Amino acid sequence: MATLTLLGQTQLQDYVTAVAWGDRYLLATSAAGDVYQIDPLLGEQVILQPATEQSLDVLAVAGDRWAAAGQQGRLIIGSWHEGDDRRHLLNYGSVWIDQLAWHPHHPWVAFSLGHYVQVWDAAAAEVITTLDFGESSVLALAWQPTGETLAVAGYRGIQVWAVADWDADPLSLGFMSAAVDLAWSPQGDYLAASNMDHTLFVWRWGDQYPWQMQGFPGKVRNLNWLSPTLGAIAPRLLTSSQEGIILWQFSPEQDSWQPNVLELHRGTVRALSLHPNGQGFASSGDEGWLCLWQQLQPRQLLDAGDVSALAWHPLGHYLAAGGCQGEVWVWSAQAG
Repeated sequence: MATLTLLGQTQLQDYVTAVAWGDRYLLATSAAGDVYQIDPLLGEQVILQPATEQSLDVLAVAGDRWAAAGQQGRLIIGSWHEGDDRRHLLNYGSVWIDQLAWHPHHPWVAFSLGHYVQVWDAAAAEVITTLDFGESSVLALAWQPTGETLAVAGYRGIQVWAVADWDADPLSLGFMSAAVDLAWSPQGDYLAASNMDHTLFVWRWGDQYPWQMQGFPGKVRNLNWLSPTLGAIAPRLLTSSQEGIILWQFSPEQDSWQPNVLELHRGTVRALSLHPNGQGFASSGDEGWLCLWQQLQPRQLLDAGDVSALAWHPLGHYLAAGGCQGEVWVWSAQAG
């Protein structure tokens, strides 16, 4: 596992809402509505979107494409290879877009529009479908890693649409709460949902009824599925609730999920980011600590201040963090 050495710092105009890596560049968005492109090797930064004073809240990267959206009711889709002349700007008036995700295999981006989800083909520059979630606002969405389905969550449950037939009725996973976050396991065989009533549900794909975990001190946050390790077949899910980090491991013998609580942070855990090669993870808390974990033990503890977002480079070479005062830090991950 590497140790972190600060490589550089950039300043955005407001609270950093999201950070995301491409192959080379880091993107960062803020509550002022700006989008920055940062080159950690050269220390250069480019403003891709000037501040609008309306927050950009969600950011996602897929290959050479990126997408950002938020309070201003606009979806911005760009490409590093195509430049500004091929950037798409979709306007939806006063609708606050706070959910978006790229399809794992196609240049399709799904995003929330109040009670609807729209899927946009960035290559063809056209709408693929608009999905009606019903009476509830969309609170979360996630593509199955196989690319076969799109799961959408909100009040009273989850609906899952099949990509092969958007017009078919979705599979309904209903319950008496509001699902506020979703995450598929790497193979797409498990779906986790954290809920407004401080519960965590996990479905085995194809099963009607989920496992239910409860008794958390607050809302379950930061759903992160770990990639399977060599020789291990039981799925593992890393979550947080208030100051605790919980690793859940499925026990086939008991047909249940066993928790392992990792105690370190003294404030609410804001962000978790898994190392892409399975070499631990990074966490940040309200008390101002940034921690690098290896084999479920803290390896390095940094006093980083108010960190609002974390993201590893796809190859694990760098760790980026966004701050509540507009800071963007990039650390080099050096073997040690």
